[in-house]
Amino acid sequence: MATASLSATARSTAGKGASRALRREGSVPAVIYGHARQVQSLAVPTRDLEKLDVISAGSTVVELTVDGKTSRTLIREIQRHPFKKQILHVDFLELVAGEKIIVSIPIVLHGIPEGVRLGGGILDQVLRELEIEVDPSHIPNHLDLDVTDLIVGHSLHVRDLQIPPGVKVLADEDAPIALVQISRAAIEDEAAVAATAAAEEAIPAEPELIRKTKDEEEEEK
Repeated sequence: MATASLSATARSTAGKGASRALRREGSVPAVIYGHARQVQSLAVPTRDLEKLDVISAGSTVVELTVDGKTSRTLIREIQRHPFKKQILHVDFLELVAGEKIIVSIPIVLHGIPEGVRLGGGILDQVLRELEIEVDPSHIPNHLDLDVTDLIVGHSLHVRDLQIPPGVKVLADEDAPIALVQISRAAIEDEAAVAATAAAEEAIPAEPELIRKTKDEEEEEK
């Protein structure tokens, strides 16, 4: 389970004007909520939050300290500016031991498929995250899938994953995760070969010249 730490302060102001003022001061408005807890407004230092921007927010437990009290949380939503990198608002969900939550976990592929190495194919990862239900203390960092034996025209599915104990998969077990397709170059090569063969078949054969033997020529004379 991946973890990160972050500090915040409680705030009493609300509204768009207060949020804009907070951002000018170098903080991001946020809220924390959860089981049997009232929604609390927070201010998080922008610089500290941007350092966490590289984590997988949906599956990383954030140890959030608010005015000296620490809670285990998940980032449930990050609102961003439409065309800037600026973070506008963050929602934190407080986690309670024994209370299962739904999270999306990254799927990591391992190996080079046989269909790529020997068949000229291309690996396509169709599903990159898997939605699961799990206790907060058992959230996996990611799920691994070995694609080494995958050949052209074949695929691996959710049912091929090794699921850790205590994790309930919410996706269809027949949902494809990765497949190897024939490459565009290979398709074009096959088409070119087929076109050449068809053109050669279309060329009419030259008529055979019938030559008279020497005896036939003497008989005619």
